[in-house]
Amino acid sequence: MIGQKAIIGKNVHIGNFTTIENDVVIGDNTWIGNNVNILNGTRIGENCEIHAGAVLGGNPQDLKYKGEYTLLQIGNNTIIREFVTINKGTASKGKTIIGCDNLIMANTHIGHDCCIGNNCVIGFNVGMAGEVIVGDWGNISGLTAIHQFSIIGQHSMISGMSRIVKDVPPYVLASREPLSYCGLNIVGLKRRSFENEKINELKDIYRIIFLEKRNTTNALHLIEQNFKQSIERDIILTFIRQSTRGIIKGTVE
Repeated sequence: MIGQKAIIGKNVHIGNFTTIENDVVIGDNTWIGNNVNILNGTRIGENCEIHAGAVLGGNPQDLKYKGEYTLLQIGNNTIIREFVTINKGTASKGKTIIGCDNLIMANTHIGHDCCIGNNCVIGFNVGMAGEVIVGDWGNISGLTAIHQFSIIGQHSMISGMSRIVKDVPPYVLASREPLSYCGLNIVGLKRRSFENEKINELKDIYRIIFLEKRNTTNALHLIEQNFKQSIERDIILTFIRQSTRGIIKGTVE
């Protein structure tokens, strides 16, 4: 069933038994499989893939939601695999945002008001509560549970079956229980053309934060005084200073 007021772009494939409600916009060249439900308030970009059984734009699973008008926005070139559910926003943020060039694997749930950046990979069976933020190039492995309001920094990598209850800083590899810093996401950084000099700089910064057992405030001050200003240095400093939940634990080398 396709709502008469739905806006469907050019060359869009829509599979059998799929429902698209009236207040939906779908961009050109998007492919939609069978038994998909795309509900009011959903906006999907161009060149996306939506696989069988996905439910997009469902009402938030939040008792504070009172039926206010909100959106789900999905950027271009995003792949959403089988049985993924993504809820639209609440009055808190007004929208759930999925950026461009993302892969969201089967059976994952993304809650209300989440904001996923660009070029992210969200593994199978990830459970993401409301108002989570994932930075660009974030990689979250399968069966990970993410507490509401958590922030996952750009270029970070989370191991499978993790439990995220603290913020994960940018550029890191996080694993173990409780979730801890386990070094840099070196493979990901090299794939994105980070030079060895920059990778070594990031290692030195995080050694001060996580491995030298310093007070966080003192560690950040030391980094600011001893490392030249750079985009990456300032991203790390700003992320940690703005974290209201606190960041993950350090670990030994």
